[in-house]
Amino acid sequence: MMQQNKESLVQYILKLAEDVYNALTPDIPAEWLSSDLTVAQLRVLLVLHANGPSRMSAISSALDVALSTVTGIVDNMVKKELVTREADSQDRRLVICKLSDAGQDVIRRLWTSGQLQMEKLLDGLTLEQLGKAAEVAEMLLDNVSKLNTIGEGKNT
Repeated sequence: MMQQNKESLVQYILKLAEDVYNALTPDIPAEWLSSDLTVAQLRVLLVLHANGPSRMSAISSALDVALSTVTGIVDNMVKKELVTREADSQDRRLVICKLSDAGQDVIRRLWTSGQLQMEKLLDGLTLEQLGKAAEVAEMLLDNVSKLNTIGEGKNT
């Protein structure tokens, strides 16, 4: 594991992460395989989860698809009760989309599925190894916090 510089070490870590991912046996809940949720709808759910209530144009921009395409996707999601629409309080002509309780539940189940995978990864580690893993997780969280602070500074 003799890495010479920061860039090569980052590449090594990414390669290890890929190897871990490839070694994992996918544990896909049966409900996901029988779900009628499309990839496009999942993408909209993820955008709304990450960005919060959003205008159609913002969703369209985030997904890099035509506004008419997003409108059709959201129409179907409203029928499935995954998304709600409401008029913008500032401009009644604009529509704001947000996750419904059912949409939030889908996101929660995705998160839970990921948590179960992480538990499997951590299960075979010793107490000392878990301590090291916790240190790495703390460092990553600290770095994300710094990145978010930098990102917020750009928007002001």
